[in-house]
Amino acid sequence: MKSFFKYFFASLLAMVLAFLVVILIISGAIAGIMSGSDKTVTIKENSTLVMEMNRRIVDRASNNPFQNFDVASLTGMEGNSTMGLNTILTNLKKAKEDPNIKGIFIKPERLSAGWATIEEVRNALIDFKESGKFIISYANFYTQPAYYLASVADKIYLNPEGSYTLSGLSAQLMFFKNTLEKLGVEPQIIRHGRFKAAVEPFMLTEMSKENRLQTETYIGSIWNHMLAGISKERGIDVVTLQKYTDNLDIRQVSDAVKANLIDGAKYYDEVANELKMRTDSTSKEEFIAFNFNKYENTPKLKTDKLITDLSKIAVIYAQGEIGMEKGTNEKIGLENIAKALSEARKDEKIKAIVLRINSPGGSALTSEVILREAMLAHQEKPLIVSMGDVAASGGYYIACAADTIVASPNTITGSIGVFGLMFNAQKLMNNKLGITTSTVKTGKLADMGTQTRKLTPLEYDIIQQDVIRVYKTFVNHVSRARNMSFDEVDEIGEGRVWTGSDAKEIGLVDVWGGLNTAIAIAAEKANLDDYRIVELPKQKDPFAQLLASMEEGVYARIFDFNSEISRYSGHVFNALNMKGIQTRMEYDLDIK
Repeated sequence: MKSFFKYFFASLLAMVLAFLVVILIISGAIAGIMSGSDKTVTIKENSTLVMEMNRRIVDRASNNPFQNFDVASLTGMEGNSTMGLNTILTNLKKAKEDPNIKGIFIKPERLSAGWATIEEVRNALIDFKESGKFIISYANFYTQPAYYLASVADKIYLNPEGSYTLSGLSAQLMFFKNTLEKLGVEPQIIRHGRFKAAVEPFMLTEMSKENRLQTETYIGSIWNHMLAGISKERGIDVVTLQKYTDNLDIRQVSDAVKANLIDGAKYYDEVANELKMRTDSTSKEEFIAFNFNKYENTPKLKTDKLITDLSKIAVIYAQGEIGMEKGTNEKIGLENIAKALSEARKDEKIKAIVLRINSPGGSALTSEVILREAMLAHQEKPLIVSMGDVAASGGYYIACAADTIVASPNTITGSIGVFGLMFNAQKLMNNKLGITTSTVKTGKLADMGTQTRKLTPLEYDIIQQDVIRVYKTFVNHVSRARNMSFDEVDEIGEGRVWTGSDAKEIGLVDVWGGLNTAIAIAAEKANLDDYRIVELPKQKDPFAQLLASMEEGVYARIFDFNSEISRYSGHVFNALNMKGIQTRMEYDLDIK
């Protein structure tokens, strides 16, 4: 017994000491990061701004100063660092006027972003080139998104043994109908809209003809826009580009150079020497490089005005699925976006509002709550919507009340449709697991929605009526806001997904452009020449974000054993956790 207690307390003491060591390590890292996170850094003359696209790009990255802290070394988890599109756009605008910046060196091979986001960064780079400064791109391999971004560069270089891809876009869906049947789980689906495909993975074994039609339409629209952009920058006609794609004529680096898709097959040191010559650098280094991620901490240019007392434009970031919880930086909830709209409406110094939406939709109820606040804000000051990669279904629901809707030609939007989804797991529980249930109730419908039995015809009819009612509400909102008849909206609705390019043609979108376009429109409508930007919702404190990121890392560790499987497993988990009627499009749209 003494031996037991000796080893028990020794183990306990070791655990306590280990915990204290971890706390000390984190505390030291926190102190270092906190002291250096906002530290002003200076930039040397003849510098090249290096944009290494090695982080996932989101609309607004976390303000967590620990986001680059190596939590993995303490937890065994992989990091999930991000770059904010807002910061990228601000940095490029500042670099355009910065005399110390002679050009930009892009390394895009790890680019991770949606097509509309890539379009915004690409357009900002095109604007940067108006300064007369150079842009050079180099990669060991070019994916299609990376090449599309790089195509604006003055010179595109590729490792002589590298790879280049231009093979066309594809979108693949995974279906779970047979899996659910094997498990003894029956999906109970109530939807309104022929094109409402979010539930198809649970009811079919392949795409419906309606879903295939809309998918072909929107990926075709994105592809054609991409080819047109490459054609303009590289001087190669679209027909020739399509021929290269169809036949995969360009497989070797030398072929890409001959076709003028690549300017040269070079190693990194050769490109570094060219950068040194372009910047007239006398440094002993290859060239004077400055990290793009640190550029926001350089001093403001002397041409910048003192703006602390200026009128404000609020940019409200609505990112992620629309749920029934409070909401986070990555998810839209019942409170966070509606509260931000209310605050912006009541703040007299805020003269206009830009609602930046990047969401596939979700809860119809939450969408209605947010739309109500958007309508109230619209009554008092200009409200402009900026659509990101996706603003569909519930994402469009909360957008429709704006004065002006701005979208990229590559934005995925529309999907005006409604569905309800529940699962009957009675066979799974009874036949597979041996679990039975007994129910006591005081009303005929008291247990409606339980997963232990099938919906009755009456229950199905009740939910169907609710789905139709919500759909009509949705269409009426769009009808009034967009000055269209109910039938006109219904014709382009029924859950059909559109690109921003097509959405402008059918009246769902007003202007093509990005976040900066929306801000400029807001300033014009509010008659503002000078203003400053405030970002909402306010982000939670950094330490809470650190804990949340560690928790998310544990989840990722469990489910991220395969990126494809984890993406679809997330699809299933989201479906199981749905609450109420949904205005939501396909999950995790992945166009490659």
